[in-house]
Amino acid sequence: MRKVSVITVNFNQALITEDLLKSLSLKNNYPETEIIVVDNGSTVNPVPEWKIKFPHVCFIRSEINLGFAGGNNLGIEAAGGEFLFLINNDTEVTNGLIDKLVCILELQPEVGMVSPKIKFYEMPDTLQYAGFSPMNYFTARNTCLGYMEKDAGQYNDSTGPTGFIHGAAMMVSREAVEKAGLMAENFFLYYEEMDWCEKVKKAGYSIWVEPKAEIYHKESMSVGKKSALKEFFMNRNRILFIRRNAPLLAKLTFYCHFGLLVVPRNIIIYLKEGRTDLLKQLFNAIWWNLSHKTDSEDLGYPIRKIS
Repeated sequence: MRKVSVITVNFNQALITEDLLKSLSLKNNYPETEIIVVDNGSTVNPVPEWKIKFPHVCFIRSEINLGFAGGNNLGIEAAGGEFLFLINNDTEVTNGLIDKLVCILELQPEVGMVSPKIKFYEMPDTLQYAGFSPMNYFTARNTCLGYMEKDAGQYNDSTGPTGFIHGAAMMVSREAVEKAGLMAENFFLYYEEMDWCEKVKKAGYSIWVEPKAEIYHKESMSVGKKSALKEFFMNRNRILFIRRNAPLLAKLTFYCHFGLLVVPRNIIIYLKEGRTDLLKQLFNAIWWNLSHKTDSEDLGYPIRKIS
């Protein structure tokens, strides 16, 4: 039986992370499992107390916030499993979840990454994710299949290729990681898993969804529904993703679409809401892309501070 490394990242959410660890203890029956928790520069270091509460778990402490990609990469580098299951700390697992995902990667060696069906924790009969459509590189838009639908099992027979995995829960083979590389850490937050999917595809692997496996997601526990942090990185990274992955014609079309449609629309929305702080972050996001290379480590946002 192949070993699975379950990796999650905590940032100032000790109790939420503890709920996940309890969920794994109660509902994960896959025997060859190691659990790795990366504390990503939380203001109060929870690791000493966690080592007492959860002696079977491997804890890693980063003194600075490395972002979603950086925190998970730190966990991957410490992992010993042949399969790496990256899950958000604000998720809770279900019986058989890991077994079903492992089965896909074992029986389908061409698959590099697979995500389960994701349902809202607060609305357990409602879907968040059952796959993604391919990316439209002219607009940097795609569709999340099943989003906000009542789950009646309508996607359970849809096991197979999908446009992208979901960053809240994704199992990756170590072989795919070794060929494609780790996640790009300069995304910091949002779009990094989509960029990673592109790298895995270019390395020769396919991306699958397994709707028969389920996980529950509490969603947006880290940055809030509409924060300056979220608006900056969503806009900055949408542009960055296209710069890194789209063909030339698609890039040019996207720049026109974003500049002539998205920016004016967002300006109107922000002004109507009285959110001049978000307006500022929109222009900061655009300027970052105009003034930085695609591999720049300068995030453009003061978030990597020492706690």
